Amino acid sequence: MSKAEPNKGLNVSLIKRILSYTKPYKKQFFAALALTLALASLAIVRPLLINKALNDFVINSKDLSGLNTIGCLILATLIVEALLQFSNIYLTSLLGQSIVKDLRTHVYKHIVTLKSSYFDKTPVGTLVTRAISDIESLSDVFSQGFIVISGDILMLLIFVIVMFIKNWVLTLIVLCTVPLLLIATTLFKNGVKKTFAEVRNAVASLNAFTQEHITGMRIVQLFNREEEELEKFKEINDKHRKANIRSIWYYSIFFPVVEILSAVAIAALIWFIGANKNTYNVGLGDITFFVMMVNMLFRPIRLLADRLNTLQMGIVAAERVFKVIDSDEIIEDKGTVTFSNIKGSVEFKNVWFAYNNDNFVLKDVSFKINAGETVALVGATGAGKSTIINLLSRFYEINKGEILVDEINITNYQLEELRKNTGAVLQDVHLFNDSIFNNIALHNPKITLEEVIKASKQIGLHEFVNSLPGAYNYVVKERGVSLSAGQRQLIAFIRAYVYNPKLFILDEATATIDSHTEQLIQTATDLITKGRTSIIIAHRLSTIKNVNKIIVFDKGAIVEQGTQDELIAHNGHFKRLYELQFAETV
Repeated sequence: MSKAEPNKGLNVSLIKRILSYTKPYKKQFFAALALTLALASLAIVRPLLINKALNDFVINSKDLSGLNTIGCLILATLIVEALLQFSNIYLTSLLGQSIVKDLRTHVYKHIVTLKSSYFDKTPVGTLVTRAISDIESLSDVFSQGFIVISGDILMLLIFVIVMFIKNWVLTLIVLCTVPLLLIATTLFKNGVKKTFAEVRNAVASLNAFTQEHITGMRIVQLFNREEEELEKFKEINDKHRKANIRSIWYYSIFFPVVEILSAVAIAALIWFIGANKNTYNVGLGDITFFVMMVNMLFRPIRLLADRLNTLQMGIVAAERVFKVIDSDEIIEDKGTVTFSNIKGSVEFKNVWFAYNNDNFVLKDVSFKINAGETVALVGATGAGKSTIINLLSRFYEINKGEILVDEINITNYQLEELRKNTGAVLQDVHLFNDSIFNNIALHNPKITLEEVIKASKQIGLHEFVNSLPGAYNYVVKERGVSLSAGQRQLIAFIRAYVYNPKLFILDEATATIDSHTEQLIQTATDLITKGRTSIIIAHRLSTIKNVNKIIVFDKGAIVEQGTQDELIAHNGHFKRLYELQFAETV
């Protein structure tokens, strides 16, 4: 996560890119802009009407009917302003939220296309911040940014022009404190901009830390690290607090300064009129007009600083969001081949792969699995077995070599087709905070409850699911914590089975489950591998007696291949693994 401060100037190309998201909402954008400009133009009407009422119908003629007419016009102006303001706020907020919705969808759509390597180095909390709060801050760019700022600038121009037309001398008196106000505004804007950037960084750090530690809370509690992790959280939280306090400090100074300067301007105006004994023929209406204009002039200048900061922070947030969108670590999907009439042979030809630089975890790996065969991959932890899953499903791209399915490079297949036809049951089964049925069907309308029940009965999980409150509508909670490891894995088997993949991969994890569940998993394995090409990453060698072939990995390379009897007779790596595991079970 970058700690860099935002650019001092506004990034024009970035602003254009933000505005490009208004294209589907051109009508709302221009309507909001028109309403803002209309409000800016209408703001001068009330002071002018009050000026006329006091000069013409209170001081001079005492004409009650004329005064009534002016009063009605002021009331009508207020009503029109209120209606325009309501419409303007509604339209700008609607525009902002519409763009936020589109951008958030765009970001999420891009995230799901990223390679696994991107997620390996990007904290989940940081991505959540980018997709949620950073994008949300862009809503303010439209509700308090571009459109409103243009209205404020127009209003200031109109105010100054009308004031000079009315009385240029009094206008210069009123504007005498504006240079000081502009200096104070610049200092405030620059100071708050830095604190806002610090706040955004602190929010991202808080999200990343909280997400990571809530997910790993069992480890924190198991090793009694609650106090230590709490201290780390306090440190990050304190940085967030200090950044907010600094921004509050700037506000607490700036607003009183603005009030003092506006009061000085009014005092200077009244003193000048009194000292010159009405040399400039200034009436009560003129005095009231210029006093009103001081307040109306200083307010948008004060708000302009705040809105420019909102715009700047929105641009900083947009820069971070676009950095995610612009990430080129996407999985290329240029393939055109579908899986229709596929047989299912799998071949790795001279495959080299490294997660980081040239630290290869697979080194010149070559093997072939014929259609319908079941092959087991065995070896020590870190030998490269699980990497085969990631590569065959194209979660990562190989550095060198080829991976073929039916003698066609997997990059030539449509990615959706490849993954749809590659079923996997992983060692670490992920279940969503949803019903058992939805965790199996994954909201696929083509998979019915009847199919899920049929598969559950075949695997032997139906009786257990039926015993739960709500049966298949039972919500398993986040990550499936309400179920055991074996139950989660059996649900993953059913999920893979009902999708009917052409290729099946099992990262077998039977070391932490009871013998009854292990038997169910073995039954499920026999059922799902029947008639389809299957790869089993074996942890217990006793479970792979009936596979067609065993491939032995060591330090990223294949050291042996053959049936169990052949490998035992070979007296090599496999035999040593077999004897070691057999000795542990005795």
